[in-house]
Amino acid sequence: MTVALVIIVIAIIFITRSIRVVPQQNAWVVERLGKYHATLAPGLNFLVPFIDRVAYRHGLKEIPLDVPSQVCITRDNTQLQVDGVLYFQVTDAMRASYGASNYIVAITQLAQTTLRSVIGKMELDKTFEERDMINAKVVEAIDEAAHNWGVKVLRYEIKDLTPPAEILRAMQSQITAEREKRAVIATSEGKRQEEINLAEGQKQAVIARSEGEMQSAINVAQGQAAAITEVAKATADALTRIGIAIGQPGGEQAVQLKVAEKAVDAYSLLAAQAKTTLVVPSNMTEVSALISSAMKMIQVGNDGVSMPK
Repeated sequence: MTVALVIIVIAIIFITRSIRVVPQQNAWVVERLGKYHATLAPGLNFLVPFIDRVAYRHGLKEIPLDVPSQVCITRDNTQLQVDGVLYFQVTDAMRASYGASNYIVAITQLAQTTLRSVIGKMELDKTFEERDMINAKVVEAIDEAAHNWGVKVLRYEIKDLTPPAEILRAMQSQITAEREKRAVIATSEGKRQEEINLAEGQKQAVIARSEGEMQSAINVAQGQAAAITEVAKATADALTRIGIAIGQPGGEQAVQLKVAEKAVDAYSLLAAQAKTTLVVPSNMTEVSALISSAMKMIQVGNDGVSMPK
């Protein structure tokens, strides 16, 4: 009975030491008699008891690693407090087991030294503008070295870039001055555009007013020209009619009578004004002859000669 119990215990021990179930996204490194033998994949695996042993267990998931904060000096001798996060993944369990005594410490130290080197080549302002470039250079440098450790570096992200308090105050003052400058420029641009718009409006108003005045002058001139033309036409027509009338029988006598009437009317108008001094022509015989001619023509007209009025 005792022997059977011992055999059962030994069998259980053999079974427990020979069967290994590896979880998903894990890789176990097996050594046989102290030497690397195999890497166990996820699932059920069998080992030789007391000869094989699981030496290392690695997770194959992506691992975030906090890189401790450190002081970096920029190209223009400014101190920066920098920290970040590194993301990596074990891709070769055998290399991760034997490539470095502690690949996590190795990656962390390499990330810090690479970051100091990259920032040391840049000026302070560039470090804030070129974060993506800094991250890419750190990943490139670490990934090249981590290949021998069975690790793939996926990305690196800077969390904080903290300059000294004096630099922060100076940067804040610079930002404030820059914003005030932009505000002044924007205000001056607005005033400039306003003055341009006002000048343009006044220019358009003057042009429109001058065009209106020009058109008005043209219209007045055209009206006056039309009136003069019509008067000239009427005068020419009247002269033509007078010429035709003179050529008719009794036309000359009618003209003489009309002239005489106008002369008599003119002297009568002058004589009727109380304060008017009437200067009588020295040769009154001509006036008398004019009046006599007019009377004779009137008498002839009474005798039956038709005269134009």
